[in-house]
Amino acid sequence: MSTRERILNGALRAYAGRGFEATSLDSLAADVGVTKQTILYWFVSKDALLDALIDRSAIELAEVLEGALAAETKGFDRVAAIVRSVFRLAGRRPELLGFIREVSRLGPPAATQLMGRLDPLLQRATAFLANGMDAGTFRRQDPRLLLLSTYSTVVGVATEVEVLRGLGIEPTARSLALRRRELLAFLGSALLAN
Repeated sequence: MSTRERILNGALRAYAGRGFEATSLDSLAADVGVTKQTILYWFVSKDALLDALIDRSAIELAEVLEGALAAETKGFDRVAAIVRSVFRLAGRRPELLGFIREVSRLGPPAATQLMGRLDPLLQRATAFLANGMDAGTFRRQDPRLLLLSTYSTVVGVATEVEVLRGLGIEPTARSLALRRRELLAFLGSALLAN
């Protein structure tokens, strides 16, 4: 693995775990096993590192979602396929979703950059929901607000480890599967028109 990739991977773990603002370049360098100057060789600033990590993470997330969308599913089955793919990602790469959550928390310009990278998927999702509402499959709602609520719920249920522990739920593979099942039931009752 290249030094650049090691730095990006270390930043992903650190920003997802400690947060962007709480992670200094010095602490990141110590985590990765390089000098701060090495990080600055590859990324001219902490913000440039964040920008590169947002771009890489958006690509990875988009690939996962595109894979779920490639299946010829319709209606709620398509929603379920996307939720399942996000939960598989949460089990395999929890730091990626933790980082996405952190970027959302940071607000502009980081969140704007992330949403810009994901905009084609967001547009498709909004159109899918609107078409489902027009066809009577989904309840009539504002599709963009519904998408925002669904995103927040899915990412929160998949990544908020400390909240889960506070509720007495240990973040295990089994509890992840249970959370996914419960979330799909919740989304079905919120979305389906029948």
